[in-house]
Amino acid sequence: MNLEQVMIFAILATTIGLFLWDRLRHDVVALAALLACVFTGLIPTTEAFSGFAQPAVITVAAVLILGYGLQTTGAVEYVAQKILPRDSGPLISIGALTLLGAAFSGFMNNVGAMALLMPIAMQIAKRQEIAPGKVLMPLAFGTILGGMTTLIGTPPNLIVADFRRAEIGSSFTMFDFTPVGLSVALIGVIFIVLFGRWLVPHREKHDAESFDTGTYLTEVRIGEDAKLVDRRLGDVEKLLDEEDAQIVGLVRNDFRVISPLPNETLRAGDILVIEADPGALGTTLTTLGMKLEEAVDTRKSAHAHDQEETEDGSGTTAAQNANAQSAAVEPAEAKEKAKKESSEKNQDDHMTLQELVVQTNSLLVDRSATDLQIRSRFGINLLAISRQGHRSIRRLRWTHLGAGDVLLMQGRAEAINTFASEYRCIPLAPRAILIPHRNKAITAVAIMLAVVLLAATGVLPAALAFTLGVLGYMLTKVIPLRKIYDAVDWPIIVLLGALMPLAAAMAETGAADLLARTLLDQVAQGNAVVGLTLVLIITMMLSDFMNNAATAAVMCPIALSIANLLGVNPDSYLMAVAIGASCAFLTPIGHQNNTLILGPGGFRFGDYWRLGLPVEVLVVAVSVPMLLWVWPL
Repeated sequence: MNLEQVMIFAILATTIGLFLWDRLRHDVVALAALLACVFTGLIPTTEAFSGFAQPAVITVAAVLILGYGLQTTGAVEYVAQKILPRDSGPLISIGALTLLGAAFSGFMNNVGAMALLMPIAMQIAKRQEIAPGKVLMPLAFGTILGGMTTLIGTPPNLIVADFRRAEIGSSFTMFDFTPVGLSVALIGVIFIVLFGRWLVPHREKHDAESFDTGTYLTEVRIGEDAKLVDRRLGDVEKLLDEEDAQIVGLVRNDFRVISPLPNETLRAGDILVIEADPGALGTTLTTLGMKLEEAVDTRKSAHAHDQEETEDGSGTTAAQNANAQSAAVEPAEAKEKAKKESSEKNQDDHMTLQELVVQTNSLLVDRSATDLQIRSRFGINLLAISRQGHRSIRRLRWTHLGAGDVLLMQGRAEAINTFASEYRCIPLAPRAILIPHRNKAITAVAIMLAVVLLAATGVLPAALAFTLGVLGYMLTKVIPLRKIYDAVDWPIIVLLGALMPLAAAMAETGAADLLARTLLDQVAQGNAVVGLTLVLIITMMLSDFMNNAATAAVMCPIALSIANLLGVNPDSYLMAVAIGASCAFLTPIGHQNNTLILGPGGFRFGDYWRLGLPVEVLVVAVSVPMLLWVWPL
């Protein structure tokens, strides 16, 4: 082993370790690895950013935009509503939904397909009176399986195709992945639907039927002139009992008393943490003359509001309920603006409740409601947080949000949807503001079919065909130009662009050959079928704990080296990498779709393997014979 190989192995090991540590975003780790290779001389400076010019990177970005157009125009939702049965039992409903998710994932980003079908999954769970997780996990696994059926179904397929182009001179075509991928997906979906009811843990989530069947936490500030000043807490609790509400905490001088004594005397400025049904809460506030903390703050100017937050942390609170039934009034400074928006406010005067899931790439991750100033910027409130099925009872405005958290929001539908779009959250309830646009939906579908046909027939390379589709979206305004690039998951693009040169360095330094030879000699012992199975299993194991695109980029040069050393068809090994990278079923962190269902399904980290492990065993059992048949060694 020479010095270059030692350095590349050290960088690779550190990179994988940081991926598994999961404290830094994947694109940050990938950029650090790229620069480490450049600074150590493993990658020439002139080729440092050559990865961003790779067709796979361009294709991923284009496919994300095209899928976003299908989503926002309502085309996919329309198909789902027409196809899915409404009056069938749980087995047929879950089966149809999972199959539909797998089908959508073959032609659009599987995370987008999951996002589109999650509200429908929640409706099915409610209608069938089953735990949401019993529907969500099969759907998540089905969309992951569906992504392996076509070239554009998932980024690992595009990466594998790009490595084939570099190795052989031609890329995989649109449906080269279909024979093996479709077989694995169909058998996997059938297994999931038939056995998921027993293998998916029964978890009651605390957010669908609203948290604890309709009760929510909110924070209420006692004003200077409130009639509750100097009254005993026990007296107030008796009044709240009449409204089916209760006090679960008291905040005084930014110090929270979780179980305040009944003889505690209330003071001006105290904050009561109240649990109540949203409808009853408005009546309670009006009857007792209490002021929401948020309503008190909004009387100040925006500058004063922000300054107060900075100085003492008593400004915007995400848990406050700005219920229109409360005694809060429009601030004087906003009267003129309120007149202009009066018609809109009349339409949305009734506050709506909506559940949002924080995505892995959301701007909310590691930020609190106080950081974001949700109330002052959007006019909406965060009523409660569910994290892995457990409701948060700490002060909500200081709670740092994480991927998979479920946020129960209250406000006007338009404001909530604006917030969800800007911060990349997925609504779990039907979005009232999103009305399908028939003409744009037809245009989006027509463009998508046209570019798929161009790529499938080889008239144009995939990157050019799908970029042409993006141009078509722009010219026909399927997506507003100002939003066209919002559809791109830029961390994934940076991840891919940064890891491509690293993978090339593994091949050029001989590190991939050295690792491949070690695996062959010590494990496979020169057997090509064992080597193929080994590549598949190692790729699946890595994909369960790190990004699937990163897994594909790391494993492709190793797979190619093993194939070359054995003198067998490299296509078999590349396809094994594609299958393995698309199979992350053991953990909630292996794939974004698994993360998305963590909160809504009430799941825990260890819940996934019960269904995921049998599915991964099934994938190996089905894919290896199919690989040997379709792509003979």
